[in-house]
Amino acid sequence: MCQVSAGTVTLDLLRRARETVMSSPLGVIRTPMIPWSQTTLPLTISCNIQIKLENMQRTGSFKIRGVANQFARRPEGGHFVTMSAGNYGKSFAYASKHYGTKGKVVMPETAPESRSILIQSFGVEVERVPTSFLMNVVNRCVQEENMTFLHSYDDLDLIAGHASLGFEVLEVVPEPDIVVVCCGGGGLLAGIAAAIKLSGCHKTRIYGVEPEGACTMYRSFKENKPVGMDAKSIASGLAPPFAGKLPFELCQRYVDGIVLVMDEEIKAAVSTLYRAGLVVEPSGSAAFAALVTNKIPNLEGKNVVCILSGGNIGKDELANFPD
Repeated sequence: MCQVSAGTVTLDLLRRARETVMSSPLGVIRTPMIPWSQTTLPLTISCNIQIKLENMQRTGSFKIRGVANQFARRPEGGHFVTMSAGNYGKSFAYASKHYGTKGKVVMPETAPESRSILIQSFGVEVERVPTSFLMNVVNRCVQEENMTFLHSYDDLDLIAGHASLGFEVLEVVPEPDIVVVCCGGGGLLAGIAAAIKLSGCHKTRIYGVEPEGACTMYRSFKENKPVGMDAKSIASGLAPPFAGKLPFELCQRYVDGIVLVMDEEIKAAVSTLYRAGLVVEPSGSAAFAALVTNKIPNLEGKNVVCILSGGNIGKDELANFPD
């Protein structure tokens, strides 16, 4: 687990991480950001929204950003284990294949089987277990097989890598009024929020969005400490068993609030985005769902950024969503 504090995260550290990420041999790209007004998406509130298309990122999600920084800062030839519902595991496997390292992904049983198969195609082992046993299996691998644990959200290098997305937002919208980001364990939200606020955008309001059935960060804010729960949601990537310690500290410092969306609202968001030509998975659609259901306060007349964080959804999964 991460042992550093929020004070460790400085603007200089995040800028150096961004250079590492964008020069990585893993091929991280600057994803497009488009005006909502140039799409066929519905909008009932008069505001200016930009959509960050991280669903078009290498490996299909933002996760490759953090992974690029993690692997750049680890010795080559290691034997790594992680836990993931899919997107981090895919980026982890992609990096493992590139660097020639051995790897294992411990996945919750609720994750789509297609994601396990995809991760295995990169030569990485997968073990599927109940969500509540994820850390037990990881600890067994560390203790009995001498593997090194790479955390999928509670890791300084990972969060610093994700912060590169925040800097890209500021290149297009230098002083956004509101930024809306999905939240699972909190790594992406923490990285984006730290990059934006440390860059001097103190008036920017940053909101994290979680499913109601997997609201570990929301509960952590209420209890003033990182907590866990039996997280269940159609957005499996936003349903880790606990909020990360470092992400929680950074979110406490830089995030203005956590809002909740229902699974049905996430399903509707996936379908709406798909009809507009945007393939976005449930976990990547949470921020959009919060916007279209008016969960974000005081949007009128504001410059808003919405992060679509991932597009790893198969046609078999899409078939289960309403037309």
